[in-house]
Amino acid sequence: MKNVDLHHGASSDVGLVRKVNEDSYLVAPPVFVVADGMGGHSGGDVASQMVVEEFQRLAGDYDPARGAEQVADALARAQARIVDYGDAHRALTPGWHAGTTAVVAVLVDDHGVTKWLLANLGDSRIYRITEGRLEQVSVDHSVVQELVDAGEITLEEAAVHPERHVITRALGSPEGIQPDFFLLPLGSVERLLLCSDGVTGMIEDKEIEEILESVPDPRDAADRLVRAAVAAGGRDNATAIVVDVVGLVKDATYDSQRQLQSLESKLGGRQ
Repeated sequence: MKNVDLHHGASSDVGLVRKVNEDSYLVAPPVFVVADGMGGHSGGDVASQMVVEEFQRLAGDYDPARGAEQVADALARAQARIVDYGDAHRALTPGWHAGTTAVVAVLVDDHGVTKWLLANLGDSRIYRITEGRLEQVSVDHSVVQELVDAGEITLEEAAVHPERHVITRALGSPEGIQPDFFLLPLGSVERLLLCSDGVTGMIEDKEIEEILESVPDPRDAADRLVRAAVAAGGRDNATAIVVDVVGLVKDATYDSQRQLQSLESKLGGRQ
């Protein structure tokens, strides 16, 4: 993987309605994470940050040959921490809840071949641009997705369904976690997007595709996606990570170390 050069950008906004940003994200190449917390202040924001902390720990000692195992372990550690955190609060406040979605992207070494390993829990999403087209890779763990899969409602009906925000899998669930995993060839992904439903719930896939196709710099693309979600109403926290695989091609205008330091500063300020 030493020859793989990743250009990336990330952006997050509290939106126009919420008082607290319960989204957290991590950019620690080749590890990328977006987590959308649920449960309000000191609930969802803490839960999503616990996910980021576990993947930050993973990134510090990441072995691409053991990527799937390490991702599963990081999710399991986050799950245990969130459940313990929730149990402690419910002992004092019955009905208190903390949970979070998670979407994860890492580069792995699959028998000597570099590939993308993607994972998701909940309704945050992973998209890819391939051959100039936007494709949703992850499958929402939600009530409306189950209704769509069963043929009971259409995608258009799902977008306005009263239970469209009810998810069926999440970290913090006492029933445990069942993440979905996807393994994609490196060459099948021209551009990768990880985002919370504060983006996808506000702007349609067509607009997401137009932004990802028309804005070459991933930093600008992430900013544009989040700004568009806020401009469309900003009913939820909105977070986006955009990643490009550049290979051996170097762009002198893109300073990866500076970008990392900028992101670390942003994350540090939100903790």
